[in-house]
Amino acid sequence: MKSYFVTGIGTDVGKTVAAAILTEALQADYWKPVQAGGLDFTDTDTVMSLVSNPVSVYHPEAYRLKMAASPHRAAAAEGVEIDVHAMRLPQTSNNLIVEGAGGLMVPLNKRFLMLDLVQQLGLEVVLISRNYLGSINHTLLTAEVLRYRKIPVTGIIFNGEENPTSEDFIVKYTGLRRLPSIRQEADFCKDTVAEYARQFEGYF
Repeated sequence: MKSYFVTGIGTDVGKTVAAAILTEALQADYWKPVQAGGLDFTDTDTVMSLVSNPVSVYHPEAYRLKMAASPHRAAAAEGVEIDVHAMRLPQTSNNLIVEGAGGLMVPLNKRFLMLDLVQQLGLEVVLISRNYLGSINHTLLTAEVLRYRKIPVTGIIFNGEENPTSEDFIVKYTGLRRLPSIRQEADFCKDTVAEYARQFEGYF
């Protein structure tokens, strides 16, 4: 059984939908360590609403914070400090998809970044990149810091509108393994997620 950390090149690049697709593809468990904001319908709730298989278990967040902000700021607003060293992977005999908050350089407290949590948990990364002006720079910087920290990357998923020129450059420059893309859809529902999940068969 394998565990993967889903991270993105920034905020709102499609991590949660990608995590739902991977959860469905691997019939994996899902865990979001830190949820900042959106407590009425969390990322865990979103993944649960999109996954069809009866096997997946959705583990509770280590931190549920009210403010939609960087985790360190959201935690400080509630008088809480996120204890990175206390966070442990949920106990499971199943595959596990772990979804980060924001990008890798997002602070969790005054000293530690999301990147440090990834390294502590010892997980392989699935990197989500969305095509927009500036995304090449953001993607290359993210890939570079992962390489610097010697964190293994399973592959990269391009999300949103197709941009072959950008995507081909990123793959060639970084040497990252290209996983199936997730394109813009009118609506993401269980059927759409299941259809995408089938495209990932044999990649993991």
